[in-house]
Amino acid sequence: MTITDNPTNKYTVPSVSITTTRTGVSSKTNALGMRPMQERAYAKRGEQYLLIKSPPASGKSRALMFIALDKLHNQGLKQAIIVVPERATGGSFSDEPLSAQGFWADWTVSPQWNLCNAPGVDEPRVAKSKVKAVSDFLASDGRVLVCTHATFRFAVDELGVEAFDERLIAVDEFHHVSSNPDNRLGTQLGTLIARNKVHVVAMTGSYFRGDAVAVLAPQDEARFETVTYTYYEQLNGYQYLKALDIGYFFYTGRYPDAITKVLDPSLKTIVHIPSVNSRESLKDKHREVEDIMDALGTWKGVDPVTGFHLIALPAPKGGRVIKVADLVDDGDAARRSKVLSALKDPAQRNNRDHVDIIIALGMAKEGFDWIWCEHALTIGYRSSLTEIVQIIGRATRDAPGKERTRFTNLIAEPDATEAAVVDAVNDTLKAIAASLLMEQVLAPRFEFTPKNVGPQEGFDYGPTGYAEGGRNVGINEETGQYHVEIGGLTMPKSPEAHRICREDLNEVITAFVQDKSAVERGLFDQENTLPEELTQLRMGKIVRERYPELSDTDQEAVRQHAIATLNITQQAKQQMANGMQEGEDGGGNMALIHGVRKFINVHDLDIDLIDRINPFGAAYSVLAKAMEEKTLRQVQAAIAAKRTNIAYDEARELAQRALQFKEERGRLPQINAQDAWERRMAEGVAAFARYRAQQKAAEGDADV
Repeated sequence: MTITDNPTNKYTVPSVSITTTRTGVSSKTNALGMRPMQERAYAKRGEQYLLIKSPPASGKSRALMFIALDKLHNQGLKQAIIVVPERATGGSFSDEPLSAQGFWADWTVSPQWNLCNAPGVDEPRVAKSKVKAVSDFLASDGRVLVCTHATFRFAVDELGVEAFDERLIAVDEFHHVSSNPDNRLGTQLGTLIARNKVHVVAMTGSYFRGDAVAVLAPQDEARFETVTYTYYEQLNGYQYLKALDIGYFFYTGRYPDAITKVLDPSLKTIVHIPSVNSRESLKDKHREVEDIMDALGTWKGVDPVTGFHLIALPAPKGGRVIKVADLVDDGDAARRSKVLSALKDPAQRNNRDHVDIIIALGMAKEGFDWIWCEHALTIGYRSSLTEIVQIIGRATRDAPGKERTRFTNLIAEPDATEAAVVDAVNDTLKAIAASLLMEQVLAPRFEFTPKNVGPQEGFDYGPTGYAEGGRNVGINEETGQYHVEIGGLTMPKSPEAHRICREDLNEVITAFVQDKSAVERGLFDQENTLPEELTQLRMGKIVRERYPELSDTDQEAVRQHAIATLNITQQAKQQMANGMQEGEDGGGNMALIHGVRKFINVHDLDIDLIDRINPFGAAYSVLAKAMEEKTLRQVQAAIAAKRTNIAYDEARELAQRALQFKEERGRLPQINAQDAWERRMAEGVAAFARYRAQQKAAEGDADV
């Protein structure tokens, strides 16, 4: 898999291009009709609590069918309850003739027990009939119920957790759950786990959250067995899809006037218009849909069968009529139902020409399966990175003849004439954060070890092989992992720290790239910000806050592994971009590993070197080419002006780093040292001493 910068024009920033090898493994099935991810999950079918982390389109719904059937027929559970975020996604669990592909049973859901097809909305005042249906199901001999998260929440509130004993609860799009006490579904799930009389299968394509709230409490998460299938494995194993492009397009004025620059009617596209609270919104969603259709061509009426709008394209494509599905208009329930039914029509699943463009606001994200989608176009930045990953997932389905797909975020350009230019650039910062995160999500996983631990089983170290004392980088193509040796690396000690380093580094990186102070300083205040202030202080603070139960050694191990993952990916990407500028062959699937090896061949890699790299340096080099220089300079000046004296928390962090420095060097950092980071630590010690003196003086005054 190749990950490169692709700044095709000054509006696209950053643009990430991922090229895959198309091995076809993702679509191959075993004797039971299971694809690789499904086979991996089925091997853990006996677990009481199972968490499946797998990308959109990898087959999580069918994996659940296999597991649920085994639990019902072979593990003694009474019933299975499938819980989905919204009614539209309930179709993913419709009847499937699994025996036709070799499995020992078929998946069937009685129409009576698929509550996603029942009329009514999921609100407390109208949900009583659906709660009664859940109650009737629990008392019946029915085997499978499908309902929404909302229906399940109301049912648990009314019926109590005891009513669900000895049953399987399968939660689709599990990232909607939260350990926050205000998240009702999360609280109920915690109660069900504490009672320990249900089985739970949780499924998600984006386990990290766009906010800082954990999905599960640590004690609950520890009870889950995890099945992980990465984007790297999924995309590389496709049969048809060869490349994914991710870009950000900046515009001025009204977005409907600029949309034709990125909306190509020849591509099958899902357009998500901006939420009403975003800067890009025109505050009239129906008019915005009309403006988009006007920008595309001439309206020719509505198809009476599907409810799709018919739009005639202008020259040079005049005469061609495209079909546009409007999922924004919710005023006519019958028309909306007709459109949804047409989109879900199983007879049209393999018909590429059934619809051309879908325009949506809150729908067509999670669980929306349109394999022909080639372009996910989102107007206005979505505050949740989870939501962005889900939207990108709509375009990453494999389909015959579909070689390239793309995600575009259309964002209002910061106005350099605005007084509050820093506030205006917030969406730009968020877009960069999303790009950095997607690079991590789509990249292979790293297995870090200290120097000279020896070759790891299953890894290829290149033509010369593993060398003692060398700069070793190994790749395991089957698992999509890289082995990299780093001098001075702290390794995790506890099982939980090992688990975090193995499975949850993207959680840590997500929090880091969304830290506004870190992004601002890393991008726009590089002259006054040392990389160590980001890699050690900011990242260290994030790790301690996320994992307070870990020892100091384990917290440092997690910090080092997270920053190494982020910085090595960024530096490898930079090496690849430099190579292509010099005319080198991109290297296909091996391009990223070549980039990693190039970076390590230039440097004797150790953790101190990694800590001295600005994690946002590569993103800045692209941003500098894309943003108007006047705007860029204004933002830089405004950010630099915000810098104040060392805050108490930062002074304490610097003082702690100074103690580590003393343990390693036998002396405290010097204020007049040549090394800038040593001087900064010394400044932090002095500032912390002043804060402590002030506190003691205040305590003395209070005593008097």
